[in-house]
Order: sequence, then structure tokens, then C-alpha cells
Amino acid sequence: MTVMVELDHLSRSFGELRAVDGINLTVNKGEVLGFLGPNGAGKTTTMRMLAGFLKPTSGTARVCGHDILTDGMRAKQMLGYLPEGSPTYDDMTVGAFLRFIAEIRGYTGSERQSRVDLVAQRLALTDVLDRPIELLSKGYRRRVGLAQSILHDPPVLLLDEPTDGLDPNQKHEVRTLIAAMAPEKAIIISTHILEEVEAVCTRAVIIGHGKLLADGTAEQLRANLPGGGSLDDVFRFITTGNAPQAAA
Repeated sequence: MTVMVELDHLSRSFGELRAVDGINLTVNKGEVLGFLGPNGAGKTTTMRMLAGFLKPTSGTARVCGHDILTDGMRAKQMLGYLPEGSPTYDDMTVGAFLRFIAEIRGYTGSERQSRVDLVAQRLALTDVLDRPIELLSKGYRRRVGLAQSILHDPPVLLLDEPTDGLDPNQKHEVRTLIAAMAPEKAIIISTHILEEVEAVCTRAVIIGHGKLLADGTAEQLRANLPGGGSLDDVFRFITTGNAPQAAA
């Protein structure tokens, strides 16, 4: 197996708050990793460190062998990142924004346009390319954010709540796209939607208070739950210690 992402005692503090506390983790090519945890667990902070937006307090991480501290630019080139909230330039049209991202990624001329056309088609954005982003629905804005993250066909994807705001059909389309891309990439999905983990993830990790609490397939996580239960039961048990109650 080819290791694509390595977290090596990765930690981040904000004053006295230890948001991420010495996480060790590897993600291999072909894996879709569900990154689960309650609010404040450290999911988004971990993703921001991997993407180069936050510097670790201690420890490090590597993306396709490139250390985020000593070879940060190359590490970023290996990544596609969909942040929480899909921040964009709202006054730009969808097409102008995607062309701008393509230029930042080093594409020019016909290759730039072909990249934009491809992601617009894959994310069903063709009909809104001339529309200002500020006029789009939340679902369309999310799809624009996902489009920019895959535009350069990176080997590693970090997706923070990729289906947030999408209707059921759109969720299915995005999950199908993730499944199609998965064999050639390592994909990390931060989500609170447990059905998403069951639908697209080959593996899941659960973190709480900045620490890694569990790591395995959905089936492996269920097997460790007293009395069995759903993945939702597993999540509650690991994060709170409360096992599901048996039916009367």
C-alpha cells in the first residue's frame, strides 16, 4: 500500500486549549477516511494544519512524502482542500472563479479552460458558470467549492462537510463522484453525517478532545460495541461512554 498522508504526533494549542493532541495516523492510496467527532473535537483544526493554513504547535504531517513544515509548498500542490463553509470570492462569477483557481494552479490557455469545463461538468455547474457566486444557493456554493478542490486532480483530497447543504439527489451525485475518484487518491472527509461514512468511507476514525479514540472500518467499530448497534450507537459510545440501551 502507498502511504499518501501521515500525521506524526500532530498537535495544536490555542493558549491553554489543546485542540489537537499528538495524533498519529496514516491514510493510504485508495482509502476514503471518515473523520468523525463532536463539535470542538479537533477535526477542522487538523484539516487546516494538513492544508497549511495553521502551523502545528508540535509534531508534523506529510502529504505524499512532503513535510508540511519543511516542504510546505510541495505538500500543498498535492492537496485539494474543501474548507468548512466553501469560502469563495462572492462577487466573481462561477466561471471566473474557477479560471482564477486554474491560473493559481499553473494552467493557462486551452488547458485552463479544459480544466474548468471538466469540473463544471462533473459538478453540474455548466448552467451557472456566468452567474455571480453571491446569487447561488448554499448547495451550488458547496459544489463550486468542491469543483475548485478537484480542478488540478490532486492525489489527496481534504473535504470538510462535502455534502453540507445539498439535496438528496446532489448528495448522491457527490458521493458517486467521491467513489469514482477514490481508487487513485487518498480522501479524508470530515463529517457529522454518519450515513455518509457508511455510504462512501472505507474506514473511519473518531476523535474527541483532540485525541484519536477509534480507528477501523464501520464493521470493526461496531464489533467493539457492547451488544452491537448502529454506527450512530458506536459514535455515542466512544465519545460519551454510554452504551445503547437494549430494547424492552
